Parts: sequence; structure tokens; C-alpha cells
Amino acid sequence: MRVDIYRRAESNDQFSYLAVPAGRVIPEEATNTDWETEVRAVEMGEQAEQVRHYAIPQPEEQIAEKGYAITRVNGAANGSRRKP
Repeated sequence: MRVDIYRRAESNDQFSYLAVPAGRVIPEEATNTDWETEVRAVEMGEQAEQVRHYAIPQPEEQIAEKGYAITRVNGAANGSRRKP
């Protein structure tokens, strides 16, 4: 599955990340924050290293359950990639 990845700034130059199936809009319940596009149409799955560094726990399961996947804001999996 291909996903579009979005990011939002958190404290300490960290980011939270949101994955949505490629070409779909961000679901309404997740639009209460300003998301910036990080990357479009990236392949997700066991062989897809690029998605792993966004620290989105169980992205396939999250997408199946609610239509998107997101990093945990209050946990160890919070996006910690620094701004380029």
C-alpha cells in the first residue's frame, strides 16, 4: 500500500507524523491540526524502510481501523526526526 505522510511540529524541534492512503484526504477527525506534506505515495509494508523512521506504530492496523495512522503524541513512538 502506498501512503502520503504528513507532519506537524511538536515541542523541541520534533514532529508527529500522519499516514493516509495515497490520494485520500486527511479524515475529518484528524484535520483539527495543521499538517504539512512530508512525502507522497511512499510504499508501506515490511520491506519499506522509508516509512519506519516516522515511528508510526502498527500503521497497517491503524489504517484498517480508522483510515489513517498517526504517531503517539504522548509516548516513546513520538516522531523525533529533526527539521531538515
